[in-house]
Amino acid sequence: MRSYGQYCAVARALDAIGDRWTLLIIRELLLRGPSRYTDLRNGLPRIATNLLADRLRGLEQEGLVSREEAPPPVATTLFRLTPRGEELGPVLTELGRWGIPLMVEGPNEDDDFRPYWLSLPVDLYLTDRSPEQPPVTVEVRAGDEPVVLETGEGKVHLRPGAAEHPDAVLSGTPHVIAGVLAGTMSLADAIVVGAKVDGKRAALQRLLPG
Repeated sequence: MRSYGQYCAVARALDAIGDRWTLLIIRELLLRGPSRYTDLRNGLPRIATNLLADRLRGLEQEGLVSREEAPPPVATTLFRLTPRGEELGPVLTELGRWGIPLMVEGPNEDDDFRPYWLSLPVDLYLTDRSPEQPPVTVEVRAGDEPVVLETGEGKVHLRPGAAEHPDAVLSGTPHVIAGVLAGTMSLADAIVVGAKVDGKRAALQRLLPG
């Protein structure tokens, strides 16, 4: 990447991570942990394979990403964030917080979506408001694959996959579900525009903002 040529911390940071796609690669590694090249490609729709390889090399040179050879039965290269790369977590969180109002109008017609990207509003806005009660599990269906919200120690965690016996199931379009989780849309309004809650609605409401 060409340098801005400025002796300024912001400019130096952008020299390292300001290229197109770079922060989204960091996002994927923060959300998914050590990942195969194919995992990153799946989480970065539309990136050219040669560009992904180039960005990964650049991140390795900056000391933000490392690669390792996983033993059998995986037997493939895994990319992971270094401790220096993991320090970008709060940066992406605040960038996402700033960007959430830009999502209120909804996605463009051809926007891609991965349900695990909902980790950001979950981490920012959801909390277990009744931690003294037994934990609850809520399955969220807002795309091709479900994700699960689970409570623990007063917090709410998101993981990919389905729940065997969820207390509640929330389903709807990505726009509506993201609005509910971020607190920009009430659950009642979400239901009016097509969201659906099966199971114990109280289990879901226990987690939502407000």
